[in-house]
Amino acid sequence: MSNNQPVIAALAAVLTDLSTDQIIEKLEAPKSSELGDVAFPTFTLAKTLHKAPQQIASDIVDKIDQNGFEKVVATGPYVNFFLDKYATSNQTIKTIIDLKGAYGDNANGNGANVTIDMSSPNIAKPMSMGHLRSTVIGNALANITKKNGFNPVKINHLGDWGTQFGKLIYAYKTWGSEAEVKADPIATLLRYYVEFHEKAKEDDSLNDQGRAWFKKLEDGEEAHQLWQWFRAESLKEFTQIYDRLDIEFDSFNGEAFYNDKMDKVVDILTEKDILVKSQGAQIVDLSAINPNLTPAMIKRSDGATLYMTRDLAAAIYRKETYDFAKSLYVVGGEQREHFVQMKAVLSLMGFDWADDVEHIAFGLITFNGKKMSTRKGDVVLLKDVLDDAHELALKQIEEKNPELQNKPLVAEQVGAGAVVFHDLMNDRTNNFDFNLEEVVRFEGDTGPYVQYTNARAKSILRKANTEIDPTTLNLNDDSTWDIVTTLNHFPQTVERAWQQREASIIAKYALTLSRAFNKYYANSKILTADDQLNARLALVQAVSIVLTESLRLLGVKAPEEM
Repeated sequence: MSNNQPVIAALAAVLTDLSTDQIIEKLEAPKSSELGDVAFPTFTLAKTLHKAPQQIASDIVDKIDQNGFEKVVATGPYVNFFLDKYATSNQTIKTIIDLKGAYGDNANGNGANVTIDMSSPNIAKPMSMGHLRSTVIGNALANITKKNGFNPVKINHLGDWGTQFGKLIYAYKTWGSEAEVKADPIATLLRYYVEFHEKAKEDDSLNDQGRAWFKKLEDGEEAHQLWQWFRAESLKEFTQIYDRLDIEFDSFNGEAFYNDKMDKVVDILTEKDILVKSQGAQIVDLSAINPNLTPAMIKRSDGATLYMTRDLAAAIYRKETYDFAKSLYVVGGEQREHFVQMKAVLSLMGFDWADDVEHIAFGLITFNGKKMSTRKGDVVLLKDVLDDAHELALKQIEEKNPELQNKPLVAEQVGAGAVVFHDLMNDRTNNFDFNLEEVVRFEGDTGPYVQYTNARAKSILRKANTEIDPTTLNLNDDSTWDIVTTLNHFPQTVERAWQQREASIIAKYALTLSRAFNKYYANSKILTADDQLNARLALVQAVSIVLTESLRLLGVKAPEEM
């Protein structure tokens, strides 16, 4: 809960037609502290009150009880509250120290399940930087989901089925060797896959061989044993990456899991009489829902099912298994039409929960302006990026703090954290180019900057080496107000990050708080022994608690020292 209760109470006494929740939803932080500490916009009231927003704001200010505030003013269409600095500072800091990491928690979700389809690499290929976004956005959203009172269910929908495995098995059987695969499983399998595509350019009959082996895979036999081996080796390698990113999953049910669940989809579509034959294939015509939508293909002319069939089966299975309140798919923006089609088909099937399915789209990462492609083999491996980030972090730690204990562990936390934070500080729908040296800097808008700020706060508390008493605060220093108002906005920030499904809101918040604290640190003697020492240390502790929690929500570690 935030410390905006006086604002909420004052508005509720005047705006009797609005619920407390409706008032809370509208509250925002003014663009500048000169405009106030909390703003209430009146645009949405214009329709019901039949007045201009500016007039509504002015009327509210005339009626509102200003006791407990420095002042309340109307600025255009906004009611701007200037909080009592002394009372707000002390209450905010005390609340944070009392609640610790639970500060900002809310129970909005009432424990309802939210399934999150995320990461989902293809087996028999290494995880590339192309998998980073789905993995870290999904993980951060899961943490934010839980902070908002829901129960996240993280599903790694592995790409573990399809014709590509027929091609891979053909390549292995034709020019591969068991010893080679055992020596370096995933790199070797990737080499076979790339080699297959190079040879298939010259000899198209290889594609027929690949399809034939996939048919053998569907029928079981030796091909299925090879597939199980490739899958097991892939999961071992994926797990090493997930461990470095500190990410766990509730389910690894991938495409193959739904092989026996697709007939149910076809049966429902047939019963509803919405499966139509078109050029030998079976489709669902979606023009009645949206004339711009192309038909959803359910079965090819050869009877094979497609991604759509499998995703429909997965959606139904997840609803039946988890009874989700929301089902999130953290998948690249280029798949937008697929999810629009999928929701449309689910609606036609009579599932009213189709509206609870959400595509959490994201933009591309490029390396030096180039998109990455596994088929061509020009792929940037996530493991290599994490290794390089570790080395860059270690080099900077050696320069800044050569006496630091556990340097390799801290370098891993900083390096991996830098890669994760950089991804998440970008609005997820934006494309961005990746430059590792910029990402792992200890200065600027980076993860290491936030980690370093937090480590600095912890260092001050260690040097003080005193028990902080949060019940007797007397903080009335104007220079701390930017920090306090930022701390006060954390609970609203958590809610907004969930409402917008946008982890960058937390990352940008962490940068804002870090900048405010570093400005204060540069201009204040925090450890001076005077009557405000306890209050200043309490402020430092509150900053560290909220920075640590912000980093945790993003999936980034907070080292004690750097």
